[in-house]
Amino acid sequence: MEAIHADLAVSMSEFKKNPAAVLRAAKRRPVAVLNHNRAAFYMLEPQLFEALLDRIESIELAGEP
Repeated sequence: MEAIHADLAVSMSEFKKNPAAVLRAAKRRPVAVLNHNRAAFYMLEPQLFEALLDRIESIELAGEP
């Protein structure tokens, strides 16, 4: 079984019904959107996405593998 890297997961059909409600329910946490019980994509707030990009850039600049 594939790992889900989020505390909150919703089905694709639930997400399509009301994405804004999913976002509210997430309370700033990442959400795994599942298709046939596998992560199709992750929904992240812009601030978290930017923080991840900054971290990746820091790792690349430091030459870490």
